[in-house]
Amino acid sequence: MKTKFAAVAAWIALFTLCALSAMPTRAADISIALGADVTSIDPHYHNLTPNNNVAEHVFETLVTKDTRSRLKPSLAESWRAVDDLTWEFKLRKGVKFHDGGDFTAQDVVFSLDRVPNVPNSPSSFAAYSKQIIEKIIVDPLTLRFKTATPYPLMPNDMSTIFIISARAAKGATTEDFNSGKATIGTGPFKFVRYAKGDRIEFTRNDAYWGPKAAWDKATLRVITADPTRVAALLAGDVRAIENVPTADIARIAKSSDLTLYRTVSHRLMYLHLDGSRDRSPHVFDKAGKPLEKNPLKDIRVRRAISKAINRQALVERVMEGAAVTTGQLMPEGMFGYSSTLKPEPYDLEGAKKLLAEAGYPDGFAMTLHAPNDRYVNDEQIAQAIAQLLARAGITAKVEAMPSSVYFTRASKLEFSFMLMGWAADTAEVSSPLKALLATFDTSKGMGTANRGRYSSAKMDAALTQALAIVDDSKRERLLQQATEIAVSDLGIIPLYHQHNLWATRKGVSYAARTDERTLAHEFRPQ
Repeated sequence: MKTKFAAVAAWIALFTLCALSAMPTRAADISIALGADVTSIDPHYHNLTPNNNVAEHVFETLVTKDTRSRLKPSLAESWRAVDDLTWEFKLRKGVKFHDGGDFTAQDVVFSLDRVPNVPNSPSSFAAYSKQIIEKIIVDPLTLRFKTATPYPLMPNDMSTIFIISARAAKGATTEDFNSGKATIGTGPFKFVRYAKGDRIEFTRNDAYWGPKAAWDKATLRVITADPTRVAALLAGDVRAIENVPTADIARIAKSSDLTLYRTVSHRLMYLHLDGSRDRSPHVFDKAGKPLEKNPLKDIRVRRAISKAINRQALVERVMEGAAVTTGQLMPEGMFGYSSTLKPEPYDLEGAKKLLAEAGYPDGFAMTLHAPNDRYVNDEQIAQAIAQLLARAGITAKVEAMPSSVYFTRASKLEFSFMLMGWAADTAEVSSPLKALLATFDTSKGMGTANRGRYSSAKMDAALTQALAIVDDSKRERLLQQATEIAVSDLGIIPLYHQHNLWATRKGVSYAARTDERTLAHEFRPQ
C-alpha cells in the first residue's frame, strides 16, 4: 500500500513539475535598443517622436491611441462636446501618481498651462493647447475646455500632451525632469535614470491603474549606429530593436531566432526649403559665392527640385523597399488623404527646363542639411538626393549632424534646404498642416515646425475653416483642399512614407504600430 501511495505521490509531483515548466515564465526585465537619441525627458520640451516615445512610459495623456492610431480612453474615461464651444472630459477615478499623489483635474490644467511656457523649446506642443481659451474645473474628475470657435480636434489634441503632477513639477525646469527630480507621472513605468546618449531605465509601476507591464525593469538603450544595434540583438544584449536597418530585413526575416514586425508609418519624409527670405544662408552660385537673390522663393525652382528627385529609386535602392512614395502629407487610409495628389514623376529634362526658365540654366549650389541619427537611412537619403539634383545642374553639398544639434539649428532658421520627417501624432492631416505649413504664428500655436516659413493666406483660410467644423466629411474635404494648396505651392516637397520596423528575439512579441512608438509595456513574453 505504501508503495502504491509513493508511486501516486511521485506521479503527482512529476505532473505538477511538468505543468509548471509548461507555464509561461515572467521575465524579470527587458532591454530594447532605440535607433534615435532623445533630447530631453521633459515631456513638454520638444515635440519629437523619440522624446514622446520615452515619455509615454512614465507619463500619460487624457486620450491615447491604439496600434492603428485610433483614439481610445486613457486618463480620461470619456469626452463629449457639450456645445459648439465646450468640450467636457470625465477623468479616470483612482489614478495615482508615482509618488502616491492623486491625479485630478488640477494636474491637467497645470500641464496645459506649462506647455507654451517651456523655455527654449525647439518645437513646442503649443499648437495642441492654443485653442483652449478657458479651462473650467467642474469637480476633481470633470474638466471643461472652452474654445473661441467650434473645434473638432480637441480629443485628438489631448492625445499629444502629457499630464504631469502639479505638486511634483511646480517650478520645475527641463533639467529637473532630466535628472528625475520632477519625473513623476501616472504611467506603467516609474523613471529610474537617464544617461544621455546611452540609456533610460524604468521600473514597473505596480500601482498602475491599467494592465501591468510584463517586466520588472525596462531599459531603453540608445544605439543609433545600425550595425551596432543589430549586433546587440544578435548577441542577445537586447531582446528587441526598433528601426531595423533596411539592409538587414531579409536576414532577420529568415532567422529562426528572430521575428520581424512591420507596418506603414504615417511619418512623412520631406524636404523643407527656405522660400521666404530674399537671401538664404546656404545658397550659392557655382563658384561658391552667396547669391544675392534666393532661388528657392521661385515656384519654378522648387518644382524643378521636386521633378529632379526619383522617389521610386530612393524607395527601392536606399530604403530597400521599406517605404512608399508619396505626393502628399498622409498615407492612404488616413484622415485627410487626397486621392487627387500623386507622387511627382521623375522628370530630369522637365527639371532642367524649369531651372532655365527661372534664370538658372547652369543651375546653382546649396547645402542640404540632414540628421544622421534620426530617421531610417537619413544621411544616405540626403546623399542620394544630392546626386539626383546634380544631374539637373544643382550642386548640393550634404552636411549631416546628430539630431540633438540639427533640430535646434533648424528651428533657428540656420538652414536653407533640409531633410525632415514628421509623424502625425493626431493621426490626421491637420497635424502636419498646422505644424509644417500654417503661417508661423506663436500666438496661435501655428507653424511651430514651419522651418521654411511657407505662408499662404488661401491655405490658412481652408485650414482655419476645417478646424472649426465638427462634421467629419466637410472637415476632411477642407483639409484635403488645404493640403492640395500647400503641396501645389511646394511649401514642402513630400518624398515618401517610411515603414516602421521592429525585430525581437525568440520569446518576445510586439504589435507593430503606425505611430512608431516602441513601448516596453507593449512587448509580451511568449
